[in-house]
Amino acid sequence: MSTDRTMRNAPNAPIAFLKGHGTENDFVIVPDPDNDLDLPARAVAALCDRRAGIGGDGLLRVVRSAAHPEARAMAGEAEWFMDYRNSDGSVAEMCGNGVRVFARYLQRAGHVAAGDMAVATRAGVKRVHLAKGTGPEGAATEDGDITVHMGRAALPDDEVTVTVDGRDRPARHISMGNPHAVTFVDDLAQAGDLLSAPPVAPASVYPDGVNVEFVVDRGPRHVAMRVHERGSGETRSCGTGACAVAVATARRDGQDPARTGLPVTYTVDLPGGRLLITERPDGGIEMTGPAVIVAEGHIDPAWLAAAR
Repeated sequence: MSTDRTMRNAPNAPIAFLKGHGTENDFVIVPDPDNDLDLPARAVAALCDRRAGIGGDGLLRVVRSAAHPEARAMAGEAEWFMDYRNSDGSVAEMCGNGVRVFARYLQRAGHVAAGDMAVATRAGVKRVHLAKGTGPEGAATEDGDITVHMGRAALPDDEVTVTVDGRDRPARHISMGNPHAVTFVDDLAQAGDLLSAPPVAPASVYPDGVNVEFVVDRGPRHVAMRVHERGSGETRSCGTGACAVAVATARRDGQDPARTGLPVTYTVDLPGGRLLITERPDGGIEMTGPAVIVAEGHIDPAWLAAAR
């Protein structure tokens, strides 16, 4: 269904949406296969508003790759493009939890079945595997974990610091297609309230902002984290952030798979749940975790028009 074409032909026609989350990183999902729907930043922010809108850490617009100018070059590899927006309406390159939720939507809508698929993002094509859930009498369900091949991490040599409560902490600069600054603390409470973005220096390293992760050890190859996501604030989970944390922790622990020749897996606990992150000797990173669709309904087009 082309939601905006329906709206133009019938101005009062409702616009379909769904709501989903991956380890409580939640998203408004807007199906727009033909790339008809204009969603400026103000409209996205209004939809993601938790009091006056639907509420979410971000918005996933579902568009056929061939219909979107940013994704046409990837259409031969991936039929569907994830147009991801932060909750303030800004455009982002990638969202790991968002990819899992995006894939779950495609499964729910009947566009894909359990197994392997691909999703186009601004950070390139991501390979996804939907495990087959099993219900009564072996019936397939939509509750199997989803694994996303997140690509390789880039580890620039920039020396960066994160300032919390007046103290500068060393951080590791890691890119997962989007930028991260990972710092280790003794207690997650040391991250503070994270109501605003922690200052990161030098600012020139992150001209478009940065996601900041605070990490504590929980056990062998087991960590916990909190995250402030650029454009969204503190969130319950961040998939690319969990990958960046696993990579940073592996380097700290001397477990670089490219050197050892062995894959390494870290369990990463987030406020919203648990993710398993595996880095392989070739540098490929896999993230495994749940994704749930919790509701679907319709947006009032008059309200959305006013929000623009």
